[in-house]
Amino acid sequence: MRWLWLVPMTLLLTACFDDMADIHQFEAEVKANTRTRIEPLPEMQEFQHIAYQGAQSRSPFALPRREAIQERFVQQRDCPHPDPNRRREPLESFALDNLIMSGTLGDSNQLWALIQAGDQTLHRVTRGNYLGLHHGRVLAVTSTHIELLELIPDGAGCWQERTTTLQMAGSAN
Repeated sequence: MRWLWLVPMTLLLTACFDDMADIHQFEAEVKANTRTRIEPLPEMQEFQHIAYQGAQSRSPFALPRREAIQERFVQQRDCPHPDPNRRREPLESFALDNLIMSGTLGDSNQLWALIQAGDQTLHRVTRGNYLGLHHGRVLAVTSTHIELLELIPDGAGCWQERTTTLQMAGSAN
């Protein structure tokens, strides 16, 4: 039985010893038509250093800083204005577009809204709390939104009242 594998092996080996004249002829043609000289590398231009100008800018990978808030403001007597002696709350240093209403908790007596600030901290607010850059006082908290009364400076020393809504994240307007 051992001799059975010997027959195909012999046939296979004899097939490898074929005439290779055409391969040698092709090899000679390629060698005759091929340039052996390699072109020199191009001249390298001298490196010019350009100083980085964005070192003083905010890194795009760092969280944004809290918003700049006007601490002193001019008041006139015959128009609404914010109380300058009121103690400011933590969420008043964020613009409304940096605040996300992420949920509510409470019952029918009192409902609290959960607010995620731009610095990834979570706060709870209810009626009477303040948030946003424009002295936004919370008027009402519902399961879908928060109603705010903001005081917007008009540039002439007076303040205009504006009602704003902060929607629950993912809810339609």
